[in-house]
Amino acid sequence: RVNRRGPGTETCVTPFFLITPQWSSRLIENMDASVDPCDNFYQYACGGWLKKNIIPETSFRYSTFDILRDELEVILKGVLEKTVEGEAAALTKAKTLYKSCTNESLIELRGGTPLLDMLPDVFEWPIAVDNWETTYGRTWRLEDVIAKLNEKYGTQLLVNFFVGTDDRDSNSHIIHVGLLESLCFFAQYYRNSHVVSIYRKVSVNMLFSPLRDLQNYMVWRFAMNMVVGLSRAYRDTRKAFRKALSGATSEAAVWRQCALYVNSNMDNAVGRLYVQEAFSEKSKELMEEMIKDIREVFISNLDDLTWMDAETKKAAEEKVWGIIFVFFFFCFFFNKSYAEEYFENILQNLEYVQKKRLRKLRVKVNKEEWVTGAAVVNAFYSSSKNQIVFPAGILQPPFFSKGQTKSLNYGGIGMVIGHEITHGFDDNGRNYDKDGDLKDWWTSDSTRRFLELSKCIVDQYGNFSWDLASGLHLNGNNTLGENIADNGGIRQAYKNYVKQHGEEPPLPGIDLSHDQLFFLNFAQVWCGTYRPEQAVNSIKVDVHSPGKFRVLGSLQNFPEFAKAFSCNKSSSMVPDNICRVW
Repeated sequence: RVNRRGPGTETCVTPFFLITPQWSSRLIENMDASVDPCDNFYQYACGGWLKKNIIPETSFRYSTFDILRDELEVILKGVLEKTVEGEAAALTKAKTLYKSCTNESLIELRGGTPLLDMLPDVFEWPIAVDNWETTYGRTWRLEDVIAKLNEKYGTQLLVNFFVGTDDRDSNSHIIHVGLLESLCFFAQYYRNSHVVSIYRKVSVNMLFSPLRDLQNYMVWRFAMNMVVGLSRAYRDTRKAFRKALSGATSEAAVWRQCALYVNSNMDNAVGRLYVQEAFSEKSKELMEEMIKDIREVFISNLDDLTWMDAETKKAAEEKVWGIIFVFFFFCFFFNKSYAEEYFENILQNLEYVQKKRLRKLRVKVNKEEWVTGAAVVNAFYSSSKNQIVFPAGILQPPFFSKGQTKSLNYGGIGMVIGHEITHGFDDNGRNYDKDGDLKDWWTSDSTRRFLELSKCIVDQYGNFSWDLASGLHLNGNNTLGENIADNGGIRQAYKNYVKQHGEEPPLPGIDLSHDQLFFLNFAQVWCGTYRPEQAVNSIKVDVHSPGKFRVLGSLQNFPEFAKAFSCNKSSSMVPDNICRVW
């Protein structure tokens, strides 16, 4: 049995252990019970996991999330390779696309020909042809290259051009134009420019570089995106860059890459196949009940916030009630037919997706439309729709199961529900009202206090140093939104669990109360490790804190954790200064 506290705690394997339910077994295997939970709860919860899991050569990190995604891909492989008579046309097309992607013999036979044949359509690649200046130099314009790559091939280079929701009128779509890569230097100067003039100004400033160099750069970036559809010799050209950036030394199996590709391009069809194979309708009913309860807890928590005035609290409550919660659904509007050749299918998808986006420009925003497919291990909040999406892929252990105890479910998916609700009130989401419009619904005093409390979290997480990233400190500003959501999510889920759960029988084989199991399962959701290269990279670009600090930071700020594990005031998990926004 695993005891709940302290160094010297013993873990024994006995005949009793042999009949321990799968939930106890999983929890025990992932733990390191020799660590005092009040000293380092992440190591206590995940020490066993870290010892037995090695990052695959194909990956730059490995975590509970990644394991669940790997398992989901196995299910997708099975359903995409299965032939079913009389199924919906969209499902058949998804399987045809998958088959073209896994047809390695044909892909190898074609080599790099498909890419070489299409290069004239993007004004050629100077390093790959003779006399490029003579053929294209006199008529070449940067805006023509940007437009062609964007409109026909959906490739965003230098200028980011897309149709999205109007921040000030969330029922309407507008054209968004932004600057990428080296042009960020000019962002302040260009921020009020419209589309035509922005291309003109880009062209003028980029003339500092020879036209040939610009075209080489543009087509190189495009070609590196397209080599996924070519033979292995071409795909392998990315290896050195990938290893330097993330530390991964090889690519995932072809079938995995293909399952992911089909899922991202035919998410409704693949989602239906996944749900038919692996999802229970009972799970949806239990989720709806948890969402209802946690939403009510968030609202009741507003009463405890002394920093927020009554006017802002009222608007916050209206926004919470206005959140649209969406589960998986399927809607097939798919008029493409796929060929045997994978590369051409990629081109068709790129053009189709871009045209689909552009068609939205004159269409009213559908606030119940999904931002993702069902076969995804994640959850999402959209500020412009005030919508939360729970794909079917995340509704599995350790997050959720109709067979798990409520303590485990609330520590898993319950925290995710609270996390996504809180995103509506983080440093970005708080700027949008209940309808998803960019509107200041805060009083000036409540805004000032919010910023003060947020600064506490910025400083707290910015003080964490990460050994895997050569001791670099986290960026508390980059990760503020996710940290606010984590802290709010764990508080709401726990308060709701305490309020709703009632008495539950103890889990055999593990000597922990259900309050403690709540925190243990929450922490084990974030078990994971990184390659050093990716650890450094993630500090620079990831808006999420590493899993270790998502656990330590949010639990250090939550006194109920210290109470559940009887931590004294001198413990590492009980800091002198506690940060709380929501």
